[in-house]
Amino acid sequence: MWFTIGLIIGLLFLRLLNLLKKKSFKLTWYEWVIGFIGLFLVLFTVQNFFGSLAEIESTAASMFLLVVGLPGLILLAIVWQLAARRVKKA
Repeated sequence: MWFTIGLIIGLLFLRLLNLLKKKSFKLTWYEWVIGFIGLFLVLFTVQNFFGSLAEIESTAASMFLLVVGLPGLILLAIVWQLAARRVKKA
């Protein structure tokens, strides 16, 4: 499972870099940092969610989605909005 997730993330990262080059668009350093932290939190959530379900701890799995997964998604949405607003402004 993790090999497949790694391949998907690698392909998405390459696609993002190609898209940024094609449109000659640059992300600021803090957008990269926030994006990597958000991605790490989402991947951490996925791993712990499936681990908790495998141990038949559905309450812990649900709480982990809420406590760690939601902030990860919020960070990714913040990066997307920062980039979209800067493009709209230019």
